[in-house]
Amino acid sequence: MRRPLVAGNWKMHGTRASVAELIEGLTRQAFADDVDVVVFPTLLHLTQAVAALDGSVVAVGAQNCAAQAEQGALTGEVAAQQLVDAGVRYVLIGHSERRSLLAESDALLVRKFAVARDAGLVPVLCVGETLAEREAGQTFAVVKAQVAAVIDALGVDAFVGGVIAYEPVWAIGTGLTATPEQAQAVHAAIREQLAVCSAQVAQQARILYGGSVKAASAAELFGMPDIDGGLVGGASLNADEFGAICRAAGN
Repeated sequence: MRRPLVAGNWKMHGTRASVAELIEGLTRQAFADDVDVVVFPTLLHLTQAVAALDGSVVAVGAQNCAAQAEQGALTGEVAAQQLVDAGVRYVLIGHSERRSLLAESDALLVRKFAVARDAGLVPVLCVGETLAEREAGQTFAVVKAQVAAVIDALGVDAFVGGVIAYEPVWAIGTGLTATPEQAQAVHAAIREQLAVCSAQVAQQARILYGGSVKAASAAELFGMPDIDGGLVGGASLNADEFGAICRAAGN
């Protein structure tokens, strides 16, 4: 039985004051014992979040890491080992905003995925198609290619303990959400892709859904057999809403 995971991506939001207020709200939430919870603050607020959430059930992740494994001359980047040293446990790899706006390629993301794993972080690989790709019937081809980039370079065992987050680009921050059936179809296809290489890895890998997830839609989404939780964007900036989403995963 896969343990559900709900992750909150705060993106480029937060001040020290607002982050403190949000974390205080999170500490008041009643989280289910059988659900893993993680939040992804900005780099600037990582250590604040790690310190404030110490001893709680909420883990902290980073939104990005460098593709270079070792510390060194790479201005503006942060090494995976530095994130571990700061108390971070997870890292997002390949969010659609970084793929599209910052032109991060599959080859670059594979390197980030590898250095994150080697450093002891849990990489969360984000995959998903644009609206144009969905309307052209390319959803499965696009998503499978993004997953295959990691499998082909690192082997399917790279996903042992790792996480995949399916986020249709057309549903991120738009208020649109894939129907539970649409999301399940893509999640099932990803799991089948893993199973071709290893039935064990496919059974254990956690696959999250992201894309305008709200408390009102969470229970039905998380009730699908291959959806193991969610990667939540805007709703994670509201502690009560995020707590309700996490409880839906537990139910």
